Amino acid sequence: MYAARSFPPLPAEQPEPLRRVVLVVEDDILVRAVAADNLRDCGLDVVEAGSADEAIRLLKAGVRVDLVFSDVNMPGSMDGFGLSAWLRDHRPEAKILLTSGYLRTSQQLDAVPAHGGMLVKPYRQEELARRISEMLDR
Repeated sequence: MYAARSFPPLPAEQPEPLRRVVLVVEDDILVRAVAADNLRDCGLDVVEAGSADEAIRLLKAGVRVDLVFSDVNMPGSMDGFGLSAWLRDHRPEAKILLTSGYLRTSQQLDAVPAHGGMLVKPYRQEELARRISEMLDR
């Protein structure tokens, strides 16, 4: 006959925290690949889109994102400012960081969303990572 042994209860497994997800929207595949790889190296999950239209299709399909990093000047039915407006209306919890090398007027700079920011091209990858980290920590 065996004596019953009691074991301490196992600690409840803690769910792994959700990793931060950044959607990189850029029509230039090389620029997009470099930015996406850099952000992955920083420990972020990255989803990529080549246009605002593609980004919206992904978001409508249920892709969860914490921040959208988007070029302003892209082909398709809308630019980065249009995507920003769509996000404000449909995904207000998502932050947005726009980028462009062609913003020259104060009117264009005034169009930067209040819930986001602007990173002027050309930018260093370290600067991109720093800005995104700051925005995600807010």
